Amino acid sequence: MKKQIIYIILNIVTTLVVAMFFSCNDSYKEVQKIGISENEPIGVNYNINLKYTDSGRVSANLISAKSLDYSNRDFPYQKFVEGVTLHIYDKDNKKSTVIAKEAYIYADTDLVDLQDSVVITTHDNRVLKTDQLFYDQKREWLYTNKAVSFITDGDIINGNGFDSNSKFTNAEVLEVTGIIALEE
Repeated sequence: MKKQIIYIILNIVTTLVVAMFFSCNDSYKEVQKIGISENEPIGVNYNINLKYTDSGRVSANLISAKSLDYSNRDFPYQKFVEGVTLHIYDKDNKKSTVIAKEAYIYADTDLVDLQDSVVITTHDNRVLKTDQLFYDQKREWLYTNKAVSFITDGDIINGNGFDSNSKFTNAEVLEVTGIIALEE
């Protein structure tokens, strides 16, 4: 009889141990999310003034009143909700400025999405205006399919779309309309 009770207890213990092993999973990310709503940012930053340096020289200065950090999402991003201003300095310390009312920076794709009253003013006074502009940080490429206005050397070029490298050396306005000065 004692052997039978020991055998039953051993079977119960074995069953419980096996059940515990099969019920365990890697839930570290789930534990991190406890107390955080899926729709809420994991952090909020105010009065941002970031300076990027390269070899001891300031190469960019990002200024914004407020940003929201959504790095807890499956597709992480940072959102600048109260406007963003970015000053970019070249090797000769010439400044170009990017202004937008809203911006998104997607960490996994290195894509920056500038939205609402986007204005880029280059150090040589070329101005690009549009409602949305994407910047691919890996390729250093700017593009949009929205309406644009590009002012350069007295020319006002309007169109529906824009492609350029980050230095504007091969800027192209798509579906062009506007006033362009021609030499005879």
